[in-house]
Parts: sequence; C-alpha cells; structure tokens
Amino acid sequence: MSHQHILFQVADGIARLTLNRPDRLNSFNDAMHAEVRDTLGRVRGDASVRVLLLTGAGRGFCAGQDLGDRAVAPGAEPVDLGASIERNYKPLVLALRALPLPVVCAVNGVAAGAGANIALACDIVIAAKSASFVQAFSKIGLIPDSGGTYLLPRLVGTARAMGLAVFGDKLSAEQAASWGLIWRCVDDAELPATVDAILKQLASAPTRGLAATKQAIYAAPGNTLEAQLDLERDLQRELGRSADYREGVAAFAAKRPPKFAGK
Repeated sequence: MSHQHILFQVADGIARLTLNRPDRLNSFNDAMHAEVRDTLGRVRGDASVRVLLLTGAGRGFCAGQDLGDRAVAPGAEPVDLGASIERNYKPLVLALRALPLPVVCAVNGVAAGAGANIALACDIVIAAKSASFVQAFSKIGLIPDSGGTYLLPRLVGTARAMGLAVFGDKLSAEQAASWGLIWRCVDDAELPATVDAILKQLASAPTRGLAATKQAIYAAPGNTLEAQLDLERDLQRELGRSADYREGVAAFAAKRPPKFAGK
C-alpha cells in the first residue's frame, strides 16, 4: 500500500510510524486508518522489528477523528459512529496492545479525543512538556472511545478519570506524568534525543521477554491472583527455553554486556 497520510520506515530494528496530516493536526480519516492498519500488519510480520515508535508530524500528535468526515447535513441520516469504531478504532487499539514488541508513543503536541486514547494504548508514552491530553468527547455529546473508558480509570483511578471525561479539560504533559497517565515528560528540546535513546535500548533488549511482560501486565486486571500466578509460571517456562535467556545468564556469569537477538 502506498502511503499518503503516514510516514513509515524501518532501520536497525526500529519501526517508525508517523501520522502525517499536520494541516489537520493528524486527525484520522478512513484513508489514514487503512494505512495505519496495513503498517501495523507489516510490523507484526517483520521479524527484524524489535520496537515500534508512533508519533505525529508537525505541531501535534493527533486531534482524534477528523470531524470534517462526520458532518451531517440537515435532514440527512445520522452517521453511525459505532460502525466507525468497529471498523477503525477498535482494531487499531487492539493491534497496538497485541503487537509482540514494545510500542513507544512520542507525544509532540496536543493529543485530543481518540488521539489521546490511542497514545494511552501504547506501552510507553513520552511527551514533550508543551504537549497536552484532552478527552474532548464531552464537548460534542459523546463518551471517551478508543478504549478511553477502559484505560483512564485503570491508569489514574475513577475520580480523575471521571473528571477528565466529564469536563474535557486540557491536561498538561507534566500533570499527566505526575498522575501516572504517561511514563515521562521531558523538555521539548530533549524529546527527540530521549525517544531515540529509548528506542535503541529497546531494540537491543530481549524482545520475547518484553512481549511476554506486556502480555502479563495487560492480562492482570482480568485475572485472579491465582490465575495471574499461573500465567507467570507458563510464560516463565516458555522464556526459560529462549536463546535470550541463555545469553542473559551467560553474559551475567561472564560479567559482560548481553547481546540479545530477540529470540
């Protein structure tokens, strides 16, 4: 698939997916959804990829849905928003969560509506100090979608989730980091270098172990303690047979840096 609305490249184990509609603050239309969906499928099928970066071009990360695609003429049938979620946003969020490698989101400006929740669906979120997160849905009579009602209370608790959802106020990146909504907030000038360092670290890490960690942590809210202990046992058993585990132990014994292959 040729890309008109995103940028994508793979090098040194790092895949970089950039939402590229800066004139519309990288808001989603159906065409951009299709390109992102195709790209995530390619990432999943490429054994050379050890980490994925998701970010946005220009002055913002993503303003959510392009409402220009949703305008309803007087007297016309209302748009079926549920169909759009089923076709586009649900598979996008599930694909990000299910990728067997770490997904890093670099938020370089506003992340609003679905854009905020797509960022929060990633595994590691790093934001520039000037960035912000806005649950803008209440301003147009909707609920937080793209996983917002699932992710927000789990990340910041019910009281803060309710406030963010009901009032739709802008939350600064610094406050988001303080609340535990995201991993880190850094000065704007430091964002590129910080993200590059993290990507390089993750690209040389034991990828299978990170994928299993991701699987276990995301499974925990739906498990009892006993079920989670069983999952940890099963994943640990599998990882104990991996080449990266053997390399990690050998490197520890030899007091040298490990060279993980991601296998």
